[in-house]
Amino acid sequence: MKPPRKTARRLPGARFLPARLGPKAAEDEDGRTSGDGGGLSLRAMLPNAITAAALCSGLTGIRFAIEAQWSFAIALVVLAGVLDGIDGRVARLLNAQSRFGAELDSLADSLSFGVAPALILYMWSLQDWPRFGWFAALAFAICCALRLARFNAQIDTDNQPHKSAGFLTGVPAPAGAGLAFTPFYLWTETGIEFFRDPVVTAFWLVAIAVLMISNMATLSWASIRPRRSIRLGVIGFIGLAFAALLMEPWWSLTAISVTYLALVPYALIKYGRIKRRRLAPDAPKADATPPTAASA
Repeated sequence: MKPPRKTARRLPGARFLPARLGPKAAEDEDGRTSGDGGGLSLRAMLPNAITAAALCSGLTGIRFAIEAQWSFAIALVVLAGVLDGIDGRVARLLNAQSRFGAELDSLADSLSFGVAPALILYMWSLQDWPRFGWFAALAFAICCALRLARFNAQIDTDNQPHKSAGFLTGVPAPAGAGLAFTPFYLWTETGIEFFRDPVVTAFWLVAIAVLMISNMATLSWASIRPRRSIRLGVIGFIGLAFAALLMEPWWSLTAISVTYLALVPYALIKYGRIKRRRLAPDAPKADATPPTAASA
């Protein structure tokens, strides 16, 4: 008679655990992973490497801020924003989108566009108003993290009215960082100490933090579609804007910040029109719609 075979002891509830923990790196993976649990495909390495480079750029800005090299510090955060805009497009081009990449991108954005700008501006101006200046820096960093957490929470949600219409919800993290540095742009070019006043910087930083976590619709690249008749002119304008960034970077960044803020009301009006068109076919059923569904 054969002795009974020993079976491996299983933890309670183990049968409810999936065989693979974490999302697949690409849709065409078969689900097999290596022994160390790695699951990134080869083509997914490039966009994630760009994200890591953006993170290094943003954090290195803090190092230059410690040495009071403000221009280099802020330029590196701006460079991180450029890299952040590239990595997602590279991932889509290579069909290498992954949940891992989305999580890494959010963590990198929180540090590069939340923590780094808050510390740089604190060392540049806010430390002269220690208590409330640090509060403003914390508010900006926390609001950036909350915004990214909201994005992660909604990444698999189908009901996203802003996204389905080609808009974003609130000011995105890279744009928020760029807007937060506007007092520095003006101070560098004009030399007026008003723009370095910690009270002014603190209120400005808190205002941008509120815009980041707001529920208002803001423009995204998907909602900007110039007509065919003006596309050549748009290309020429982009070329001139790039030249201006090279020759007069701080004035150019100031102009970009002012233009972005000026377009916020336009985005609200444009999204309001789209929302009214969506609700128009349901107008006869408004009386039968529950209040909660109507407000959503």
